[in-house]
Amino acid sequence: MSAKSFDAIVIGAGQAGPPLAGRLEAAGMKVALIERKFIGGTCVNTGCMPTKAMVASAYAAHLARRAADYGVALSGPVGVDYKRIKARKDKVTNDARGNLEKWIGGMKGCTLYRGHARFVTADTVRVGDELLTAPKIFLNTGGRASVPNLPGVNDVPYLTNASMMDLDGLPSHLIVVGGSYISLEFAQMFRRFGSEVTVIEKAPRLTGREDEDTSAAILSILENEGIAVHVGAGDISFAKQGKEIAVTFAAGKPAAVGSHVLLALGRTPNTDDLGLDKAGVAVDQRGYIVVDDQLRTNVPGIWAMGDCNGKGAFTHTSYNDFEIVAANLLDNDPRKVSDRIEAYALYIDPPLGRCGMTEAAVKKSGRRALVGQRPMTRVGRAVEKGETQGFMKILADADTGEILGCSVLGPGGDEAIHCVLDLMYAKAPISTLARAMHIHPTVSELLPTIAQELKPLG
Repeated sequence: MSAKSFDAIVIGAGQAGPPLAGRLEAAGMKVALIERKFIGGTCVNTGCMPTKAMVASAYAAHLARRAADYGVALSGPVGVDYKRIKARKDKVTNDARGNLEKWIGGMKGCTLYRGHARFVTADTVRVGDELLTAPKIFLNTGGRASVPNLPGVNDVPYLTNASMMDLDGLPSHLIVVGGSYISLEFAQMFRRFGSEVTVIEKAPRLTGREDEDTSAAILSILENEGIAVHVGAGDISFAKQGKEIAVTFAAGKPAAVGSHVLLALGRTPNTDDLGLDKAGVAVDQRGYIVVDDQLRTNVPGIWAMGDCNGKGAFTHTSYNDFEIVAANLLDNDPRKVSDRIEAYALYIDPPLGRCGMTEAAVKKSGRRALVGQRPMTRVGRAVEKGETQGFMKILADADTGEILGCSVLGPGGDEAIHCVLDLMYAKAPISTLARAMHIHPTVSELLPTIAQELKPLG
């Protein structure tokens, strides 16, 4: 069978694949875009868009229950219609996926193939019964939930972040195994929908990559809403108990027994069934495709973008991967992965926005540093909204004034963080932020105040 020839093949239609296909097609290339399941990848189908749609519903329910705090009287108790919540979530996802499919369908020089692509050689892939070949191949195959080999895990029905999206009814008691970003968003969301929720985390604290004060504040937020949290929970195992599921942990502690179990214990790259060995593409011990600073693999003519390369696990890092590849290939602009500053958010309520280094990382670096912090109880906008949990913290180099990092845990934290992130990209010193005039009343207006009150980091 002869292979169909293209100028470029893009495998995976997540956040990097379609826009790259669009740039290549606009540059006059003949492109094949291959997707084995849903256009849009994790973000559109099981990640950002559906979960944040549900977070919005959960926030509405939570705010309604607090109506009396704002002097608003409701005629009866607040109820939750989970089927309508799911229907709204599904519409958000389906609309986004449909728009992407329409956009791709309008690219005259791009052919969309549905199926699982596997390498035959370094420049040829098989999709179903068809062979496709191109001198340039771009991988954007994403990742999936990890399912560790814990005792009894295969003996019980468990959920992942993807299968959670298909639930038709509300769990009476949701047990969340894992204490990081995905797990905590689901925990708070379903608690606000009315489920009893228990979180079990084997590490000594939640969100272990954050500073201890941030982890403690997050724990307080969750516990204030009636979520049971167990940290330091070693020896986790699972067993059926009648129609329910028992999760046992930390010898001597009673098992948590619930109707549903969500496993949120990290991600695994979708690289194990691509035939990478046939192409000679190198992967690391965890299965991530090894790439250089411009996202090139060890095989000339093959690039890897998004979650499969281990350089980031977010929609924005995947899209930035596309921008880096396109800039180098099409714009004569030598952009690099190492140019970007780490930034992300945790979408509990209130959200956490983070950029740059943590306090722990700054201390480990040995740099002389300054720190400023302010609780949300001393932020007027937070007080006015009645949402005073959390705090803001800024770190700067004591010798150069370089802004090293920032955390904003509070109302609008996922948006306010960009005030600092953009200054970091501009390489502006902390004095620039200190002299800025921000709009009142906002959460962001206190960032210049914090910058004026920095003290040595102990």
